[in-house]
This record gives sequence, C-alpha cells and structure tokens, in this order.
Amino acid sequence: MPRKPRVEFEGAIYHVMCRGNRQQSVFRDARDNELFLDTLGEACVRCGWRVHAFCLMGNHYHLLVETPEPNLVVGMQWLQGTYTKRFNVRHKEWGHLFQGRYKALLIDPSGDYFSTVATYIHLNPARIQGYDFKNARLEDHVWSSYPGYVWLRKRPEWLCVERVLSCFNLSDTPHGRGNYRARLEQRLVEMRHSDTPWLIDEAWKKIRRGWCLGDELFRLEMEARLDGALKSAKRESFSGEGIRRHDEFEAERLVEQGLTALGLPEEELLGLRKNSPEKYAIAWLIRCNTSVRPLWIKDRLNMGKATNFAAFLRWMTNGEFGAECFEKVKTSNHRTDP
Repeated sequence: MPRKPRVEFEGAIYHVMCRGNRQQSVFRDARDNELFLDTLGEACVRCGWRVHAFCLMGNHYHLLVETPEPNLVVGMQWLQGTYTKRFNVRHKEWGHLFQGRYKALLIDPSGDYFSTVATYIHLNPARIQGYDFKNARLEDHVWSSYPGYVWLRKRPEWLCVERVLSCFNLSDTPHGRGNYRARLEQRLVEMRHSDTPWLIDEAWKKIRRGWCLGDELFRLEMEARLDGALKSAKRESFSGEGIRRHDEFEAERLVEQGLTALGLPEEELLGLRKNSPEKYAIAWLIRCNTSVRPLWIKDRLNMGKATNFAAFLRWMTNGEFGAECFEKVKTSNHRTDP
C-alpha cells in the first residue's frame, strides 16, 4: 500500500501522532505511561530531540518534536520499537502494538503555527467525548506536558517549554506560567460553549488532515524538499496530500519548461486548438513526471474535457502525431523516461 513520504532536515519540527493497532489501548495503566515517557526521554538523548509538547491518551499519543539532526525516521523506529518490546514483555504479549505508520505533520516554526499545535496537543484531553468542563481541570491529566508548563515540579528534564511560551511573549517564570494557564483556560471556556468543541480553531482540521502546517512559502519549501526525497525513491511507493500538492507544483514547472522548449508564450499556447500537438507534447511531459489527473492537465492547457486524451498521447509517443513537438519537449527534460 502506498505510504506518505517523510521529509527530514536539520531543525525540522513535527506533530507526531500514532494510534494503537485496531484502536487498542497502548497505555493500560500508569506504569505504561511512565514506561513510554522514560523511553521517549531515552530517544531524546540518543537523537538529540527537543520535545515541546506531548499528550498520552490511552489508545494514542501526540508529540511536538524538533529534530536538530535529520533523524526523525530512525528515532521513531527506535522509540516505537523499543516501547513495543517493553510493553509486550510487561504484559506477556507479542506482535504489533501500533497501527501502521505514525503520522508526522511538518510544522512551520514561524507565525502562530507552532503555538497552535502545542495548544492543540494540550487541549486534547478536553476533546474526548464526555469531558467534564465544569469540574475537571486540564492539569489533572498528568500524562501531558501541560502540567509541566504550569507546575515546574511536574516537568521532565527533556521537556522544552521556552519556545512555546515565547510565542505568547511569556517567560518561564511563575508569572509567565500563570498567564499561559489563563490562556488555555480561556480556550476551554470557548470549547465548553461550542456545539463542536473540536472545531473552535479552524487550524485544528488542518492538523488532523494535512501533511504540513504553515504559510505558502513554507509549503513551497517543503514541496521542494519533498521533490528531493522522491528523487531517491520510487515515486509510486508514496501517496497523500503532500504528493498531490508536490505534483501540481511540479506540473506547473513542467508547463514552463515545455513552453520554453517549444518557443511559445503561454497565451499563444492556450489559444491553439484543443488537440494541437504543442498542447499534447506538454501534456505528455506532465503525465510522464507527475501523477496529476488528466482533468487537471486538460483544464490547465485549455484542451477541453471531451478530448481523447489517452489516444493522442499514445499516437505521439509512437511518432504518429506531433513528432517534432514531441522531440523538442522530450529532449528538454532529462528526467523523462518514455
């Protein structure tokens, strides 16, 4: 089954989340929670990670982790593999503990994106069904980094709080920690009076469904890094929104490349007939190097939805149609393998 690609680089920040296999609990009691946090602490030492937030929730966990070295994959293999072994030994079980691959959402360190993810993680206990907004306190969920943000004595030595606090212009002092607590309590009030408390922040949907969280410049940078990751791997092995966005970004680049090879301005190309060889030459270039759908290509090149797309591409590669245009575009891209 296709998987989502991993983008690794120095200083990358991720929201990492993984669930138990078939939704089973991965933290059955307090000792399991302690065992996971001990293992996470060891991973931080081994990999140099900086954990900015975490929350353990019975059948899944959340981490906001920074990797000064590009080693998320190696570190996560060790973390989940080691915890699984320790869990199985403790409970006299065997086999998989976690459900497939963990999710790793790339986070833009600028703007509000970083603090939004930390808040999302810290408010996770309040998003479960039946949460008692009236009587429960967020810091009562001790298997979260939130108590370490408001109570210094509850903080693991590997937990880094300064970066999140600084996003709110707060310092790691009693006053700063008190203000951070007040901010989170205000969000709890918003959740309590909302019909959909899990949707009070529009960014939360992007955290759950996306592949990266940031502004457009950050997304373009991540797509460029994704392009580098795909060059050393089989393209068909991957799937997901990141691949789709990467392919559309790459397709636009290929349009420009094809126009240059053909010596055509874009407005002239779009004005040609719908089944012109110039359009099909560029369409072929995009189809060979990306997985964007034919409809996207037809719309982008103004080819008409009813065009016999597959037949024209086949005729072109067989030399039966638009051979001159095909050769110009073909030789412009050394990555293309017809």
